[in-house]
Amino acid sequence: MATFRLALIQLQVSSIKSDNLTRACGLIRKAATQGAKIVSLPECFNSPYGTNYFPEYAEKIPGESTRKLSEVAKELGVYLIGGSIPEEDSGKLYNTCAVFGPDGALLVKHRKLHLFDIDVPGKITFQESKTLSPGDSFSTFETPYCRVGLGICYDIRFAELAQIYAQRGCQLLVYPGAFNLTTGPAHWELLQRARAVDNQVYVATASPARDDKASYVAWGHSTVVSPWGEVLAKAGTEETIVYSDIDLKKMAEIRQQIPICSQKRSDLYAVEAKKP
Repeated sequence: MATFRLALIQLQVSSIKSDNLTRACGLIRKAATQGAKIVSLPECFNSPYGTNYFPEYAEKIPGESTRKLSEVAKELGVYLIGGSIPEEDSGKLYNTCAVFGPDGALLVKHRKLHLFDIDVPGKITFQESKTLSPGDSFSTFETPYCRVGLGICYDIRFAELAQIYAQRGCQLLVYPGAFNLTTGPAHWELLQRARAVDNQVYVATASPARDDKASYVAWGHSTVVSPWGEVLAKAGTEETIVYSDIDLKKMAEIRQQIPICSQKRSDLYAVEAKKP
């Protein structure tokens, strides 16, 4: 199938986990009625974002949140990218994205590889590594439409990850992410367009809606970018669903017109995966 509909859920996240789950499932159902075949939730969709919240809201996988996602994916027959949740496993916490197929089966579990440890004096300081551990594996999954590669938020800054996904045949990269009011206006769209043009792939980001009263204020603006670098769809800051029809024929045309994949100088350089 050369074209399919992608939906990004820009959820208004509250401090009540059960409410977040109920509203997320309602919006997933709405997206499915509009023809979405792949649906993504935002980073940290079941919990406020912050190192003090991660231990309190953390769950095993499978657990309350992921069981709900599995059920709704099966009910609607969609591929569901479960944004991310704080995951507890063997005494460690991870920022984890679980993906479910149309039969409700867990297809892949992506643990955020690059932890968000930054210090922009006078603006923002954040250290995910205070409570979280990094993942250590690449995460892709197959659909009847294309292969999809996963990252979470800060992972998008690392061009090598996207390059390896492209080498592995991914045509769509999805990054649930919660940039903030410092990095959002500066880099959110820029990074998505860069990853898309560098690799001639579609890139999508799913952000939480903005809550100006939260301790960490998300940028919003969930976005879909084409392999040509065009912004195909972009949300504002409020709770909404972003839709985009992903045209793989268009991607093939772009790769034919500017054939960078076959023009790489592998005699001079390479991006190498150290793990399968």
